[in-house]
Amino acid sequence: MFDRLEALLTAQHPLSTAEFQEICSRAQVRKVRRKQLLLQEGEVCMYKMFVAEGLLKTYYIKDDGSEHILRFSPEGNWCTDARSMADQTASKLNIEVMEDSVVLLWTHDVLSSLVKNIPGLQAYTNYLISQSLYSSYERILSNISATSEEKYQEFVNNYPDLINRVPLHMIASYLGVSRETLSRIRHAQVKPSH
Repeated sequence: MFDRLEALLTAQHPLSTAEFQEICSRAQVRKVRRKQLLLQEGEVCMYKMFVAEGLLKTYYIKDDGSEHILRFSPEGNWCTDARSMADQTASKLNIEVMEDSVVLLWTHDVLSSLVKNIPGLQAYTNYLISQSLYSSYERILSNISATSEEKYQEFVNNYPDLINRVPLHMIASYLGVSRETLSRIRHAQVKPSH
């Protein structure tokens, strides 16, 4: 269960066995069911989550009830509302379980203590923050400049394993296109055999 976490942490920054065991010992392990909400709009985000198994989605609901997906978090990925957790303010986001999953959870206080005492974890946290900013910039750039076809191809390239795990309407929501547009794009990619 901690194998993916160990691979990610140690690939970027060396940690001693004792340091890694300390990180694991402070985690809460939770098995969660499909459609379960781990964070609901209006709540304060209490945890930084690592997806050991399964799939989560982070989304926002507009006043008209439409859902806008910000990210998918398959196994091996982190998930949280960083602003809500850091500032202890109400979240505008929802985090929902898309498949039965196993998540590792750390509270803000526990994580802060670990980062303070384990330099390798501090370095890894800084790396995650920079990667998150880079990904956000790339996503914004794609949303304002890429065609619908380019957005879809980028999604396929970045998340090839999610194509068969995520319903079409959710991929459309993530890409910011209509389901009809996405269906047209996918249909055009299927070439008839002669």
